[in-house]
Amino acid sequence: MLFVIPQFKALFTSFGADLPAFTLLVIAISDFMTQYWWAIGFGLAAFAYFVKNLFQRSAAFRRIVDQVVLKIPVIGNILNKAALARFARTLSTMFAAGVPLVEALQSVAGATGNVVYSDAVNRMREQVATGQALQLAMRQQDLFPHMVIQMTAIGEESGALDEMLGKVADFYEEEVDNAVDSLSSLLEPLIMVVIGGLVGSLVIAMYLPIFKLAAVV
Repeated sequence: MLFVIPQFKALFTSFGADLPAFTLLVIAISDFMTQYWWAIGFGLAAFAYFVKNLFQRSAAFRRIVDQVVLKIPVIGNILNKAALARFARTLSTMFAAGVPLVEALQSVAGATGNVVYSDAVNRMREQVATGQALQLAMRQQDLFPHMVIQMTAIGEESGALDEMLGKVADFYEEEVDNAVDSLSSLLEPLIMVVIGGLVGSLVIAMYLPIFKLAAVV
């Protein structure tokens, strides 16, 4: 856009013929980027700084972003499982170390890596502090899968909560690893298709006038 297409533009200008609409569109985009590359770079940097600053300062914005991210197909499923794995692993480790459940939940809220899960854990901590069972508090959040709630209930009844949560963490950590591997294998051909489509479109746009000129000759 900045170096190659301007050279084609100079070549096409010397032809003195009408150019195809697709070629004109690509040349117009190239002219805009050539003239205002500094504004585009500054705008992208300013936007990134603004979003980063807003994400750090605004809890409401972080909550909206995390809610949206969790609903993205494929990626949202991975992030949900990752948050569940962190929740189960952290709570299992702290409970096994003898930390009281209420205090452990306070620490776990910050370890989930997602505001949606963090808010749910904080609500659970308040309910557990009033004497409610952990599995009942989890059920009321409408966020944890049935399997996680059942494993937590078994752990509470048998006195092996840390062991049950450890098994939950093992399960979801393996699920995340498998999902990431599958996503990586899908992304490679997708990236090739996208890059090939972009490069192919630019080549077609630049060679259409040449083919047109050859047909006229």
